[in-house]
Amino acid sequence: MKFNNRKVLIVPLDWGLGHATRCIPLVKAFLKLNWQVVIAADGDIEYLLRKEFPQLQFLKLSGYEVEYSQNSKWMPLKMLAQIPKILSAIRKENDWLNRIIEQHNIDLVISDNRYGLYTEKVPCVFITHQLNIKASFKWMEKRLQRMNWNYISKFSECWVPDAEANGLAGDLSHPKELHPFPLRFLGPLSRFKRMMAPIKYKYLFLISGPEPQRTLLEKKIFDSIADLKDEVVIIRGKPGSSEQFSFASNINVVNHLDGHELERVMNSAEYIISRSGYTTVMEVAALQKRSILIPTPGQTEQEYLANYLYRKGYAYTAVQEGLSIKDVLQKAEQFYFREFPMQMNNLDDELEDFLQKYFQPKPEVSFATS
Repeated sequence: MKFNNRKVLIVPLDWGLGHATRCIPLVKAFLKLNWQVVIAADGDIEYLLRKEFPQLQFLKLSGYEVEYSQNSKWMPLKMLAQIPKILSAIRKENDWLNRIIEQHNIDLVISDNRYGLYTEKVPCVFITHQLNIKASFKWMEKRLQRMNWNYISKFSECWVPDAEANGLAGDLSHPKELHPFPLRFLGPLSRFKRMMAPIKYKYLFLISGPEPQRTLLEKKIFDSIADLKDEVVIIRGKPGSSEQFSFASNINVVNHLDGHELERVMNSAEYIISRSGYTTVMEVAALQKRSILIPTPGQTEQEYLANYLYRKGYAYTAVQEGLSIKDVLQKAEQFYFREFPMQMNNLDDELEDFLQKYFQPKPEVSFATS
């Protein structure tokens, strides 16, 4: 099917790098279908995606710039206090979208968790794995759920990067209530593939997520790795940083790796220690690695995912408060790991089905000879 000169705008949320990295398979799929891809981002998100796709057009769009608390107990109040700022950002990005569609002749909008990127001018898709919102209090959970579904209903479709049955995200991606919007399960999205590579690193620490919690976890790791005798690699999740660190020869620290290099290094690790952000979970699952998850304190979605995957036997989990890396690694050695369930959909087929629903393919030009 040919869609030459059709143009799609893809915009990931700015809460950590995961929303950007799970958009990478989508960008590649649209390019394969002969679509022009435009990406809107800022900061580290823009840097990461420019490294992956230097040939693409980029537009500037500020993020929601949500601030996280250093103390997890204050996280619910911190998030509540920022709701007016988030709602203001949603209104601004909606105004921005309507201008951009006209200026750049956009045919389709793909929004990864950015609630204001809807319009009646072109089809708009909302990507999320959180159809059920987890919160610290039930009353807050219900209110957030209503707001979530109200915004998603403004989009043409909602795409869920999980399997329709036996998914990785548990209750987060499988609502029991009847949802008032078209829903499409894409299957897990991962930019990585499993390779039969020799194990080089016993432990790979993949640090990511919003500040200040990213740095707090990094400090705990740096303070406790000196006793490790095995080969270790620490990826700081700091694209664009030139900081250098000095540790023993078996401890390797890098600020950031591009997708191809990160895929190679992750395939060569026995254990991957990371946050329980859903994109990281999908990528580790695709590689079928032994996973140790440390959820961001106060981030209820990550806390739910870590506990859910632990109960299923797919990952070992630990909490950041009072974290002892040595104890966690010892306990993980005794944990019985089950293989992740990976029911992968054919992304190309899913996209073609969607495009047939909303677009007519452009006919190929043929030149008759007399």
